[in-house]
Amino acid sequence: METFTARNGEVEIAYEVFGTEGRPLLLAGGLDGQMIWWADMFCDGLVRAGFQVVRFDHRDAGLSTHFTGKKKAYSRDDMLDDLTAVLDAMGWEAAHVLGLSMGAGLVQFAALRSPERFRTLTLLNGLPMDDAGFGMFRYIRFPGPFRGVLRRHGRSRDEQARMLMHVMRLTEGRFHKFDQTWLRETAERCLDRRMPDPHARGRQLATALHDRRKISLAGIRHPTLVISGLADPIVKPVAGRRLAARIPDARLVAVPDLGHGVTPEHWPLIIRELDAHAH
Repeated sequence: METFTARNGEVEIAYEVFGTEGRPLLLAGGLDGQMIWWADMFCDGLVRAGFQVVRFDHRDAGLSTHFTGKKKAYSRDDMLDDLTAVLDAMGWEAAHVLGLSMGAGLVQFAALRSPERFRTLTLLNGLPMDDAGFGMFRYIRFPGPFRGVLRRHGRSRDEQARMLMHVMRLTEGRFHKFDQTWLRETAERCLDRRMPDPHARGRQLATALHDRRKISLAGIRHPTLVISGLADPIVKPVAGRRLAARIPDARLVAVPDLGHGVTPEHWPLIIRELDAHAH
């Protein structure tokens, strides 16, 4: 798979393309997640459904530009500009977009700031971003994601692979498990691309917590699909319900056995929903 680079000023955003034609679809992943967590076979399934698919590394992840230090290093607008840079690099005037978790939050802001660049929105296990700053924590299950932060891992390659696998397992629902071979192979690929930076997720998270500008989701006019995993161990189901209620004419699909991540058992459902929504 060839990796391309989009530029946002001095920042380079790595991205990959599946398919040579079809409806343009941008995949925006979660906090501190490399783009290869969008599984190749999932992307191939989207191509068969008629999409041309682009996945990318957020800044501070994977092969994109990394920053240093523990403090806030960039703004939310910088991360939104990264999305636009990928669209521009692809020559897409407008695209369908699927955002997962943090990616779903960025998509909400992007749709309000640059509505002409998006055709439809699909928000998967996201939070309503009009509850700015620390108000977002009302939607988080505790200890939820903090179990991953509190667990100690060594700095060896094997321990770092275990850490990545552990973080991904925290996203599982109660009913399905990631394929362990794929999980290990993907963790190893992540390490080949970039060794983890323990402060990167903090810098990404700071873009949301430090930007208190209020928005109104009622301003989103795109056809919007909200997918909520009722077995999500990180985000409470009320987040999906409020997202769908606050965005005009949004449609909510609540999946009883879906966790925070997208396990292979759910690929057919999500692909069908995206295909129908894009039409």
